Amino acid sequence: MAITLEQAQGQLQAWLDASMKVSQKQSYRIGTRQLEYADLAEITKTIDYWQKQVDGLESGRPRGIVLRGITPR
Repeated sequence: MAITLEQAQGQLQAWLDASMKVSQKQSYRIGTRQLEYADLAEITKTIDYWQKQVDGLESGRPRGIVLRGITPR
């Protein structure tokens, strides 16, 4: 199942909200996960992931590696 732009934007916003709360040294819950200040590196990594997903979906570019100019032997 492919992720839609709306789903990716929703995930990105949820993780941005978590980052804001956790940076204020508050805990934050996404679903069943409880995030604490110590989880800030993981939150940042996940925000980067979802931002790339949103960017790719908005641009209409295919995701993943695209090889061009390769001549098989």
